[in-house]
Amino acid sequence: MQVNVYTVSQINGYIKRLIDSDVFLSGLHIEGEISNFKLHSSGHLYFSLKDKTGSIDCVMFRSAAQYLEFMPKNGDAVLVGGRVSLYEKTGKYQVYVDYMQPAGLGALHAEFEKLKQKLAAEGLFDEKFKKPIPEYPKTVALVTSPTGAAVRDMIDVSRRRNPSIKLVIVPVLVQGENAAADIAKGIELVNEWGGADTIIVGRGGGSMEDLWAFNEEIVARAIFKSEIPVISAVGHEVDFTIADFAADFRAPTPSAAAELAIPASEPVQRRFKTASRRMMTACDTRLSRLDMRFKHAISTRSMQRPLEKIENYQIYTEDMLDSIKKTAEMSLQKYGARFEKALAAVDNLSPINVVKRGYSLAYAGNELLKSVSQVRENDEIDVTLKDGSLNAVVRRITNGGEEKEL
Repeated sequence: MQVNVYTVSQINGYIKRLIDSDVFLSGLHIEGEISNFKLHSSGHLYFSLKDKTGSIDCVMFRSAAQYLEFMPKNGDAVLVGGRVSLYEKTGKYQVYVDYMQPAGLGALHAEFEKLKQKLAAEGLFDEKFKKPIPEYPKTVALVTSPTGAAVRDMIDVSRRRNPSIKLVIVPVLVQGENAAADIAKGIELVNEWGGADTIIVGRGGGSMEDLWAFNEEIVARAIFKSEIPVISAVGHEVDFTIADFAADFRAPTPSAAAELAIPASEPVQRRFKTASRRMMTACDTRLSRLDMRFKHAISTRSMQRPLEKIENYQIYTEDMLDSIKKTAEMSLQKYGARFEKALAAVDNLSPINVVKRGYSLAYAGNELLKSVSQVRENDEIDVTLKDGSLNAVVRRITNGGEEKEL
């Protein structure tokens, strides 16, 4: 009885294919506590997720980690999304993380997206409804907290750029249970008064929960109904709220909103402000469209795992580099480029890659067949193809143009 003998790599490869073909493991959301966190010099993040009874290894490559809005650390409770696969070099399975957020924000993000889609479907965000921001206003209304840093920044910018422009502060709550209704009422009061040319509505930075009043439907509808152009200036540059989409213009910060709304007194500054505003509008619109196209592209199946093999080689290379770096850092710098080139050449000559290009490999026992003289009639041989293997019996041999029926 013939016993099949396999290499470690074959077993690891087989298990990896099983895991990668499992639909359940290809798109997971996992919540847990970070431990054993390591930020590699390459920008990749290595860590474990644990709960009360177990843990699982994770890796987040630099291509995904660069979009994180916070730096994870040991003890953080997080929600990650990604897939489970096997690292063939060590035979260990791990989670390849595509995105990460602090645990507990999932419900808020879901509510944000739900309202955003609803209002977008109603046309509240359509460009055709956006009103131009006046270039030379006489009065600008600030709908914000009267005691926050944001209002002080906007006043300072206004005084520096053009002290002759009048600022009217409409004090409102910007955080808490009644903040959304208060903000909406402030916008309505400015419209009823009718004495302002531009409205700036916003506040300084904070967490998603702190900024939530600007994600309420009542605020978005008040902005959309305003007959006076509205500039939204909520939080920092990375913060986006529903109010930003409903407003006639979104400024990255309150200070930037004041720069936009208040023209410089000198002609040169005025021309520079006009050009800057147009550039900001074009860049913001272009980046939004590119972001939508990018998210659509990466959601397709063909883009889910385009760099999987490269990523695994990155992990393998990093392991080697870390080991070599301890004793031969100078030597590694000199010969690193040659090593990478040789590694690529070896990979190109791999018999596995040859098989993937449509060829096959035949074995008699564990010996690779290179000549017909290695087999006889009725010998069993194993043939490896790109999508599997088969067992065959030799029925005919052709040697030097002579064919012999067996």
